[in-house]
Amino acid sequence: MGEAREVMDRLTDAVTAHTDLKVVGELYAEDAVAFTPDEGELRGRDSIVEYWRTMTEAVPGATFEVLHSYEAGDTAIDEGIYRGRNTGPLEMPNGETLPPTQKEVRIRGVDIATVRDGRIVDYRLYFDEMDFLGQLGLLPDEPF
Repeated sequence: MGEAREVMDRLTDAVTAHTDLKVVGELYAEDAVAFTPDEGELRGRDSIVEYWRTMTEAVPGATFEVLHSYEAGDTAIDEGIYRGRNTGPLEMPNGETLPPTQKEVRIRGVDIATVRDGRIVDYRLYFDEMDFLGQLGLLPDEPF
């Protein structure tokens, strides 16, 4: 196992099983960049840690089941299923906060982390945001 794989596995553990935002912060470079479907581009460690804070508070105790795991050079890639219950407030990109829905979510996604000197410098998260919002019951019943 290489450095990228080890760092990605530590990130997954810190975001799910043990929810430790201090560890999350230690895993990202100060000038790291992340891209997410719901927040777009995030620049800097503090912004990325804040993103993970909102996710872990909205769905505390979530799990991530790895379906496929890869490492190529300085990059680790995971495809898997994120599961949990929305028992905390959900902060929206526009600044609004939605109350917990108490609904279970099951989201298939892909994480890609490029690591240099033991820290993530570039992180990309892909998941179907409409599927996530639909599972939370936050989409209208009628098609647009």
